[in-house]
Amino acid sequence: MAFGFSSLLSTRRSSNIFHLRRKLTSTFNSVNSHRAVASPTKNFFITTPIYYVNGLPHLGHAYTSTISDIIARYHRKDNANVFFLTGTDEHGQKVEQSACKAGTTPVEFSDAVSFKFRDMTAQLGCSNDDFIRTTEDRHKAAVIELWNRLEAAGQIYLGHYEGWYSVRDEAFYSEMELVDGKAPTGADVEWVKEPSYFFRLSQWTDKLIQLHTENPDLVAPKGRRGEVLAFLQAEGGLRDLSISRTTFSWGIPVPKDPAHVMYVWLDALVNYITALGYPDTEAEKFKQFWPASVHIVGKDILRFHALFWPAFLMAAGLPTPKRIFAHGWWTRDGQKMSKSVGNVLDPAELVSHYGADYVRYFLASEFHFGNDGDFAHDAFCHCINLQLANELGNLAQRTLTMVQRSSASAVPHPGVLAEEDQVLLEAVDKTLDEVRGHLEVQAVKSICDAVNVVAKLGNKYFDTQAPWLLAKHNPLRLQSVLYVMCELLRQSAILLQPVMPASCDHMLDQLGIPSDPNYRNFAALSERIVPGTKILTPRPVFPKVEAPVVPVAKDPAAELEAAQLAARLAVFDTLSAEEVTAKIAEVGMEIREKKLLKVSKEELKPLLQQLTHLKSRDLNLKGGAAR
Repeated sequence: MAFGFSSLLSTRRSSNIFHLRRKLTSTFNSVNSHRAVASPTKNFFITTPIYYVNGLPHLGHAYTSTISDIIARYHRKDNANVFFLTGTDEHGQKVEQSACKAGTTPVEFSDAVSFKFRDMTAQLGCSNDDFIRTTEDRHKAAVIELWNRLEAAGQIYLGHYEGWYSVRDEAFYSEMELVDGKAPTGADVEWVKEPSYFFRLSQWTDKLIQLHTENPDLVAPKGRRGEVLAFLQAEGGLRDLSISRTTFSWGIPVPKDPAHVMYVWLDALVNYITALGYPDTEAEKFKQFWPASVHIVGKDILRFHALFWPAFLMAAGLPTPKRIFAHGWWTRDGQKMSKSVGNVLDPAELVSHYGADYVRYFLASEFHFGNDGDFAHDAFCHCINLQLANELGNLAQRTLTMVQRSSASAVPHPGVLAEEDQVLLEAVDKTLDEVRGHLEVQAVKSICDAVNVVAKLGNKYFDTQAPWLLAKHNPLRLQSVLYVMCELLRQSAILLQPVMPASCDHMLDQLGIPSDPNYRNFAALSERIVPGTKILTPRPVFPKVEAPVVPVAKDPAAELEAAQLAARLAVFDTLSAEEVTAKIAEVGMEIREKKLLKVSKEELKPLLQQLTHLKSRDLNLKGGAAR
């Protein structure tokens, strides 16, 4: 929609049909005109990759989760039955090594880091329906069942693996794939020689080519599909895949051969069906939501999702996912983010400074989903201040202030709508169909752009109509202009709400729209805002922001230690008041015994931390009871 209000008006004036219709249209019908209604109910299953717990959450993780959440929220708003899954991948050699380096066990290490990822989803306002961990019993059962199915189908055999392996990527690479002696991702590789079970991936080359050829939209964006087909059609085709390891033990043991643990990717990919009740393929959620509507992944793990995962599923007699969308990577100020450079962005820091909604909006609107992007605080502030504070936020504040002053704090009763009113409302009404079209291809930036066009048109209309002059010279016309603006704001807030849930709720609250979701979903756009609705006192919805003076870079080791402590102490937060009292006595006794034995302060530290946390919990419980 690269046009302005004046071009809309001139186009509309050229329509004789419009002029005839306008003559026959009453004020009542103009106000209550019906437009596009909600799509029929459908099931929609969206997933993030499960995040590997060898490190703490960073901007890339926040990006994937945020965009997935936005897409899930849009489908819910359009009357779909949505299941949104995220979680953590906790097995593998890399986790075992990281835990050893941190001086803890893989279980404790995984608990601590998984806790941080769960915290990240909450901080970003994600609405996931499940958070899965690969260390859960339900997942182990699902993985073992899939292994047994593959084995029963003759797809697994025992052999020896000898070749290059990247611990960081948890991936095998051929000699031809190495770049300057490293993995294509830049990770170090090591030569591995060990007994291994293999999956007959080579047998699935033709069927995978057929799958991707017959389903051109399976992988998105289109450029990524070309990468997948090129890999499939490379000379020699696919090789059988090593799916077990014997050089470490942190993983799910192979059935009947516990000296082997399953390859981390075979383990991890199964999470998508574990959460739906697999191995019970008659489970209600499995029947409703599988195959997945879309897997959202980073471009670095596309091969595992577009080749290995469909092959595993087809070999087990299960349907393959409908779409796999591989997005790009983030840099910071033009540089690759890395711990050694010290420029890694902590999502919690961004949310703390800017707020979750602003972070969500920037991630969604700054560049097209699928491309690489760059983060800079100046760019962040420019985006928020220009697109939100100066456009939609300014329009809301100006409009609602005029409604408060000139219409007794109630949505005005319009007169017969003028041509320019009809033209603007028609442009606004078309935005829902645009949003739906963009949603089908996960084009979240285009959704934001479409709503921004509406805001620009609204500001231009507001300035052209000059309601401050109408208040003096034509108060009846003023009521129609303000009514049109209230309707534009209502639709904009509903259409942008999945991106910024709290802020758009605030705008709808100010417009007097009931909080019942039926008044705030896409179906509600088939009716106009009701005249006479009382508005709240206008408050700025999108205040301007400034970059932090000195962005604080946290010590990853200290962050990890804090996360491990929080995970250990979280188990006490479910205790009742009586259980807390008993536990305080128990820990206190243990501390006294340790002191008698003259143990070191370092050994006493975990117990003292427990006691402090328990006493705080005790005070909170007693305070709650007193209230």
